[in-house]
Amino acid sequence: MATYADLSLPDDGKLSRNILWFARALRKAGLPIGPGRVIEAIRAVEAVGFTERRDFYWTLHACFVSRPEHRTVFQQVFRLYWRDPRYMEHMMSLMLPAIRGVQEERPAEAAEKRAAEALLDGANRDVPDSEGPGSEEMVEIDASATMAREERLRSLDFEQMSLAEVAEAKRMLARLSLPVAPLPSRRMVGASLGRSIDARRTLRAAMRQGGEITRLAWREPATRWPNLVVLCDISGSMSQYSRMVLHFLHAVANRKGQGWARVHGFTFGTRLTNITRHLRHRDVDAALKSAGAEAQDWSGGTRIGACLHSFNRDWSRRVLGQGAVVLLITDGLDRDDSGQLAREMERLHLSARRLIWLNPLLRWQGFAPKATGIRAMLPHVDAFRAGHSVASLEALARAISDSSDDGERARMLREMSRM
Repeated sequence: MATYADLSLPDDGKLSRNILWFARALRKAGLPIGPGRVIEAIRAVEAVGFTERRDFYWTLHACFVSRPEHRTVFQQVFRLYWRDPRYMEHMMSLMLPAIRGVQEERPAEAAEKRAAEALLDGANRDVPDSEGPGSEEMVEIDASATMAREERLRSLDFEQMSLAEVAEAKRMLARLSLPVAPLPSRRMVGASLGRSIDARRTLRAAMRQGGEITRLAWREPATRWPNLVVLCDISGSMSQYSRMVLHFLHAVANRKGQGWARVHGFTFGTRLTNITRHLRHRDVDAALKSAGAEAQDWSGGTRIGACLHSFNRDWSRRVLGQGAVVLLITDGLDRDDSGQLAREMERLHLSARRLIWLNPLLRWQGFAPKATGIRAMLPHVDAFRAGHSVASLEALARAISDSSDDGERARMLREMSRM
C-alpha cells in the first residue's frame, strides 16, 4: 500500500495504480464506482496536480462521491489508504479488538470499520505469534462449504457470533426486506370496474352527453400503507441483540418498494428515546452512531412498564394511526410493577393493528413463561416469536402478512395456565 509520498512522480506509473486500488477499496466499502470514474479521477488529478494534500483529497472526492451518505466512507478510506503511516496497525486493531492484546487506541468513528474491512479484504487478518517453524503454513479454504456456512450463520445466535460472523450477519441483514400488503381505505377512487357505481361521475358524464346515461362509472376503495413502529430494548441483557435488530431496522427504513408509509424507531432501557430521525441517514454506521449517542441508557437497567407508559402518553396518537404494526423487541425481564406493565401493554395492543413480540429467550429449548414481566405482557400480543438470529428476523415477513400466525403465543399461554 503506497503512501501519499509515493506519488511524487506522475510518470512512474504509481499514480494510476494507486488511484485504481483506492477506487477498488471504495467500491468494496459500498460506493458505486466503475471504470469510468477511475479514468476521470486519474485525468482530474493529472490536470489539477497533487502537490497539496487538500487539493488531492477534494479532487478525488469530486470524482468518487456522488451522494451525501458516501462522504464519511470516503473520508475514512482516504485517511487509512493515503495519509496514515500506521494504517495496517490501526486497521488490525479495528478488525481484531480483543485478540492477542490488540486494542483500539480510540473508539472507531462512523464507517471506519467498514473502511478497514474494505482495505483488508483478502488479506491475512490473523497476527502470527512468531517467525518460527510452521509460521509459513498455507490455509486452504473450501469454497464448496460457503452455502453450508451461510445456512449455519442464519440460525446462529447473535450472542455466540465471532467478530467476523457478526460482520457477515450484518451484511445479510442489510439485504433482508420486510414487505407488507396495503390496507383498504374508506376513501373511494375511480376504477374501470369496481365494487359500486360512482353516481357523481356517471351523472357528470351524462350531462356532457345531453342528459343520457350511456356509460356507468365505477369506484373501489383506495389503498394505503401502514406505519411500522419498532420498540427496541437496549438494556444490558439485550445489548447484542439490539445492535443487530437496529441494523435490520435501518435496512427496512431505507429500502424503497417495501410499502411502509413510515418507519419509526424507539429504544428503551430506563427511559424512552426516539431514534427515527437518525435511522433516515443512508449510511448505517453514521446512523447507529448518532442513535447510540442519543440513547444515553444503552446497556443499563430495564423499566419496560415506565417506558411503555411514556410511549403511550407521548407518541401513541402520533405514530400508531392508520393501522400501524408494532414490533416489540425485549426479553421481558422487568422488576417494576407488573400491574402497570400489563395496563400499558393492553393499551399498546389496542392502539396497534398488530403487535408482534420478539424475544431472544425463545432460543432456549425449555423456555417457559415464568418471569413476572413475561406473564404480564404475553396475553396482550398478537404474535410471540424468537428474535435471536438472522432466520428469526427473516420469518417476520410471514408473521406480519399472516394474521393467523401467532408464533409461540398459544403454546406459551397454555404453559401459563398449567403453572
